[in-house]
Amino acid sequence: MSDCCDTEKPAPAADDAATDHCSGHAAGPRKPDRFLWFCVSSVVVLYAIGLWLPHESLDPGRLSILSHGVIDLFNSMWWGMAIGVVFVGILGYIPRDLVMSVLGYAPGFSSLLRATVAGVFLDLCSHGILAVAMKLYERGASLGQVMAFLLASPWNSFSLTLILFGLIGVGWTLLFIALSLVIGLISGAIFDALVARGRLPENPHREFLNAEANAGLLWREFRASWQFSMAGSGRLLLEGVRGSRIVIRWGLFGILLASVIRMLVPEAVFATWFGATMTGLGLTILAATIIEVCSEGTTPVAADLMHRGSAPGNSFAFLMAGVATDYTEIMSIRDTTRSWKIALFLPLITLPQIIVLAIVLNQFPV
Repeated sequence: MSDCCDTEKPAPAADDAATDHCSGHAAGPRKPDRFLWFCVSSVVVLYAIGLWLPHESLDPGRLSILSHGVIDLFNSMWWGMAIGVVFVGILGYIPRDLVMSVLGYAPGFSSLLRATVAGVFLDLCSHGILAVAMKLYERGASLGQVMAFLLASPWNSFSLTLILFGLIGVGWTLLFIALSLVIGLISGAIFDALVARGRLPENPHREFLNAEANAGLLWREFRASWQFSMAGSGRLLLEGVRGSRIVIRWGLFGILLASVIRMLVPEAVFATWFGATMTGLGLTILAATIIEVCSEGTTPVAADLMHRGSAPGNSFAFLMAGVATDYTEIMSIRDTTRSWKIALFLPLITLPQIIVLAIVLNQFPV
C-alpha cells in the first residue's frame, strides 16, 4: 500500500479550544475522560450481555430490551464512527485559517452559502461549533453568516453524516442535510436583511476588518508542506482518534440514552407520544429544548423518532430544534453580541421553518 500523508500539523489557534468544548475540562494537562470510559465500558458490557441473553420476541425482559437496543444501534453506527475518525484526522491537519478564508466578508448570497458550507466541513460537536461561530462574530463575520454557519453545522459534520447514513439511511440523511442548508441560508438572509433595515444591530467588529485572507496562498503554503510517509499515516489516524473523542463519547452516550428510552417506553406508547402528530411534534421540540446533549448524543434518539415513532419530521425537528431553541446557544449569542434581541430572534426566525418542514416530512412514510 502506498504511503499516506505526513505534514506538520498547524499550531492550534486560540479558538481551537472549541474542539474540546464539550469535554468539560479547562485547557491544560488533559485529565482522564471518565465520562468517555463510562460510556465505553457500559456499551461493551451491555453488548456482551445482549450476545449472551436471548431476545424473546413476545415478552422480552427490560435487560434484554436494553442490551439488544445497544447491539442494534452500535451495529448501525460503528462503521460511520470508524470512517469519521479518518476524516477527522485529515481535517485536523488543514489550517483553520484556510477553512475560514472561504467565508468571505462581502454581504450577499455567496457569502452566506460559503459560510454554510464551511460549517458543514468543520467536524465539531454542537457546543464546539457554537464557540467557533462566536469567534467568527468577533472576527467580523456578518450576523447572517454566523447564523447560517451555526444552523448548518452541528450535525452535518463528516462523522455524524456517516453515522446517520447507518441509522436512518442515505436518502433521509441527504434530505435532512439539504433542508438544514436551506434553513441556514434563509435564516442568514433574514438576519442580514434585518440588520440592513436597522431592526437588529450590526456586528461592531466589522469596522475593524482587514483585507481578506488569500485562500489560494494559504492552500499553496499548506500543499507545499504536505509529504507522504507511513509514520505520517499512523500520526493521522492517532490524531483522528484523539479528535474524535467528542464524537465517540457522545455517540456512545446517545446509544445508551436511546436504549434506555426503548427499555422504559414501549413502542406503542412512544409512537403515541412522539408520533407524526402535532402533539408528537410539540413534545419532540420541547424535548429537544430541555435535553442538553451534544449533537452526537441526539442522533440515535432522532433515529428512534423516525423508526419507532414513524415520524421523519419529528426526527428532523429534534436535530434542528436542538440548535434553534437550546438555552446554551441563546445565552452564548446574547453574551457575545450583547443583544437579547439577536439571541431571541434565533428561535423566532428558525422555529417556524423547522415546524413547517417537519409537518411536511411527517406526511411521507418511513
